[in-house]
Amino acid sequence: MKLFLSLSLLLSLTFLKAQEHISGFGAVTLTYKFHPKFFLYAEGQMRSIEDFTYPDYYEIKGGLGYYLTKNHKPFIGFGRYATYKEHAINKEEFRVWLQDVIDIKKGVVKFENRLRTEKSWFYEPQTDKSSERMRYRYRLNVSVPLNAKEVKKGTVFANVYDEIFLVSPMKPTFARNRVYAGGGYQIDDNFGVAAGYLWQREFNATNNQNFHFLYVALNINIDGTNHPVKTFDYPGAD
Repeated sequence: MKLFLSLSLLLSLTFLKAQEHISGFGAVTLTYKFHPKFFLYAEGQMRSIEDFTYPDYYEIKGGLGYYLTKNHKPFIGFGRYATYKEHAINKEEFRVWLQDVIDIKKGVVKFENRLRTEKSWFYEPQTDKSSERMRYRYRLNVSVPLNAKEVKKGTVFANVYDEIFLVSPMKPTFARNRVYAGGGYQIDDNFGVAAGYLWQREFNATNNQNFHFLYVALNINIDGTNHPVKTFDYPGAD
């Protein structure tokens, strides 16, 4: 309790000093395993970046994944993203990406290594400006079940991750760093919930910015293969 209060006080002082604020980050994810080797993934997101009570960003994305092995999952995805300013769309983005996820387990601890390459096309309707971007991401996500040896119905879990973002042709190349800490609960065979704190550091040519998100998610897993052993995916804030 003393540690929690100390961290809360430190975080509050940091916000006051930097004139920063808490933003909202909500997500719903769906993982559907329709074949022993293939799965579909879909996600909807809504964020309240400038004002915690008013959504000003959303994204809808999805794709197809393949279980190369039990712990190795290549994936191809695409999505649409939009940012709002003063209740009007300020920037639209269409994105496609390739990623590779390799899980390494040590006892009950899982180390998820995710590599992703993205191609984005942007359009700013208020200025009629178009642009493109390549982005490269790496995330190390460490998760552990707290009341069981593996995630199953009734399991409480914790996870932390760090993710770096590299971009081209924009400068600086090292554009973003994300650090997340949170946990979740697997309600039953299909539904799980997660929540946590996400710190995001944006590196710009003129100045850097910090963002602080409260993350809440509903994760839905559907296994259509009738496999006797259930596995659960609980993606972090993405």
